[in-house]
Amino acid sequence: MLSASRVRERALEMGFDLVGFAPAGPTPGAARFLAWLRAGYHAEMAYMARAPERRLDPRHLMPNVRTIVVVGLSYETLAVPMEVLQDPARGRIARYAWGTDYHDVITPVLRAFGDWLARESRAYVDTGPILERAWAARCGLGFIGKNTCLIHPKRGSYLFLGAVLLSEEIEEADHEHSAAAPPLNTAGAPHRSTGEDAPFSRCGRCARCLVACPTNALPTPGVLDASRCISYLTIELKGSIPLALRPQMGNWVFGCDLCQDVCPYVRRFSRPSDSPLAKAFRPPDPERIAPRLLDLLSMDRTAFHARFKGTAIMRTKRRGLLRNACVAAGNWGSDEALPVLRRLLNDEEPLVREHAVWAIARIQQSAYT
Repeated sequence: MLSASRVRERALEMGFDLVGFAPAGPTPGAARFLAWLRAGYHAEMAYMARAPERRLDPRHLMPNVRTIVVVGLSYETLAVPMEVLQDPARGRIARYAWGTDYHDVITPVLRAFGDWLARESRAYVDTGPILERAWAARCGLGFIGKNTCLIHPKRGSYLFLGAVLLSEEIEEADHEHSAAAPPLNTAGAPHRSTGEDAPFSRCGRCARCLVACPTNALPTPGVLDASRCISYLTIELKGSIPLALRPQMGNWVFGCDLCQDVCPYVRRFSRPSDSPLAKAFRPPDPERIAPRLLDLLSMDRTAFHARFKGTAIMRTKRRGLLRNACVAAGNWGSDEALPVLRRLLNDEEPLVREHAVWAIARIQQSAYT
């Protein structure tokens, strides 16, 4: 049987900020997940509904699993000048994508951690059918907030999560879990969450995340309608962005941080990680944080690959990023964008051409209002 203290110690040594573990069993919050699927809130993410039993019990993934280990690594980065963030001529990118693709950084380290933990293990970094946030809450790494994110009371929600399924047991799996700082409840005592706390009890009456979402993607606390979420629209959605939602998207071109940025736990406690691993997530320059829209709209395939190779932004491909940039340019409303948008009317990608037409019309319309 593995020693709990040694597991925590080794997790820190390998660069993780948080680690927790729990006995394997049915996935916490399974009923809520199934209700979410039935409501169609997963939109076009058909893979979420494929073989749901695999997400509902990790024993379908690894029959001899005994323990679930979840690690966390903070990607909170340094403050960004407001003149950059509030410049409508720039396209905003979610914090997690400012640096190197987190899959490339975390996956090999997590696999090595799994190999150290047990003779048989399986590691997942947002790539397999396991509900990492639900298991992270069960393992005591935090709680699920009204914005559906996992929130650590002393680190906020800017956390990459990874899960390891083990064939071994860990002694003293008591959920005093955090390698760096155990979460505290309001009384100051260690919070030993089992993932079954009263829903959103630690959010109290706060509803800032629900109010902050410009597309109303959080219809009720703890429920995300992906079809209205800016992150989904700019990353997961492969086709046209719904016309009614485009004006509400502002200048986000890849992901969105609004429901996390307003969270009191993030505002008060979020901080950069001291881990050497986290250095890969820090942007090399301000242009990675919020690139100029005119530059994005001018990129051909070669320029796109040269600029974003090795980052999560590659996931959208050029056509997806330019689609998003067209929407942002339309919301910017400046005549400066018209020349490049008109050139995109002849782009090889129908998706880009369509959104360029919309952006031009929106800019021209705004000139008369």
